[in-house]
Amino acid sequence: MGGKRKDKSSMKKQHDFTNGSIFKHLLIFSGPLMLTNLLQTSYQFADSLWVGNLLGANALGAVAISSTIIFTVLSFVLGLNNAALTILSQQKGKDNEAGLKRYLNAFVVILTILALTLSVLGFILAEQLLQLLGTPGNMLGDAETYLQINFLGMLFLFGYNFISTVLRAMGDSKTPLRFVVIAVLLNIILNPLFIAGLNLGINGAAYATIVAQGTAFLYGAVYVLSKKLAPFSTPTIPSKQEVGLILNLGIPAGLQMAVISAGSAAIMSVVTVFGSGVVAGFGAAQRLDKILMLPAHALGTAVNSMSGQNIGIRNWQRVKEIARYGVLYNFSIMLLVGIIVVLFAEYGIRLFVDDAEAVAFGTKYLQIIALCYPFLGINFILNGIVRASGAMYQVLVLNIISFWVLRFPLSYVFSIWFGDTGIPLGMGTSFLLSSLVAFMYFRFGKWREKQLFSRAGS
Repeated sequence: MGGKRKDKSSMKKQHDFTNGSIFKHLLIFSGPLMLTNLLQTSYQFADSLWVGNLLGANALGAVAISSTIIFTVLSFVLGLNNAALTILSQQKGKDNEAGLKRYLNAFVVILTILALTLSVLGFILAEQLLQLLGTPGNMLGDAETYLQINFLGMLFLFGYNFISTVLRAMGDSKTPLRFVVIAVLLNIILNPLFIAGLNLGINGAAYATIVAQGTAFLYGAVYVLSKKLAPFSTPTIPSKQEVGLILNLGIPAGLQMAVISAGSAAIMSVVTVFGSGVVAGFGAAQRLDKILMLPAHALGTAVNSMSGQNIGIRNWQRVKEIARYGVLYNFSIMLLVGIIVVLFAEYGIRLFVDDAEAVAFGTKYLQIIALCYPFLGINFILNGIVRASGAMYQVLVLNIISFWVLRFPLSYVFSIWFGDTGIPLGMGTSFLLSSLVAFMYFRFGKWREKQLFSRAGS
């Protein structure tokens, strides 16, 4: 009995970011987040690998087009989860069990309704959505069924991500790693089994995805409830105040992801001007970019949760220290990543393409932009802390400035001045300037005045 109490006490202490060594918390909490993000990236890679090798180019194209729609939905889900991380981490920091329980309930109700609504609408409108994207006729049938099956599993996608977000708000980044490992391993095993073994073709890839995510979701729900890791309760109708706050934070948080997606598409319009070789090299570099930026993404999520708990009790000195350690840790690790990329860029690009022009551009792109990674990471850190206060509209504006005032225009103008070399030069310059904008708002903005909860008990 005494041993169990001690374990619980130490666990509570480990998940409490309002006390203890900030650097140690940051190190321990961000590590599993980095690994989780890496596994999720490998999840998409495994899907494409099996479909491309077992079913051919047309099926791979159908999956790629459908995945664009799924990613758009997922981006909005991740935006809502950012709102959940902010609200729940502040409640955790205040040690407000009743408030935490109420907002957990509200999120469960809202996300369930949203997931079921999207499932129905997505299933019905799948063909029209694919036609809007200009899906070729020979891919439309496969893409439609693949997309419809994925929409049927939307509740699993929502639930799977939400449970992980809840635990991170509690200060636990290790347990969600279990759920991701289950999903990734099942997906790797079930893809060839369903596609080729059961002869389900592209539908098998979709079934493998929803079975893997569904299993991870159900395991996660049972595990969290049985271990009482979060105060979930029987769902009830949430109050107007709770719904209002969630939507007030969730809508701009979702729009942040839309701004990022649209900005990335705009950059691609600059790249395509230079022909297929540059497009292929840029595509290969972007795949590596997603992996290379994982530490910065993880640190942004970590400081969001850590700051949220301290903002909940208005401990601004500790929030300032979290920012300082976060920026220094990010700068160190991303500078190291950048140096490694400069040295080995060509080998990385050749993993994806062997065309001489594509390899030359991809290598040049990575070597130029790699040393700017630390500045982009500063954005993730400072914006993550501002987001933790609930200043979602302000972060939305910062993202608009980053992508539409700086990154796209600079890439476009520099590409006119310097040819294809201008693309990484413009993007790298935008990373530096947007980090300065993020710092100026962090230092002088009014985000600290944001009050999410009007009453002491809320």
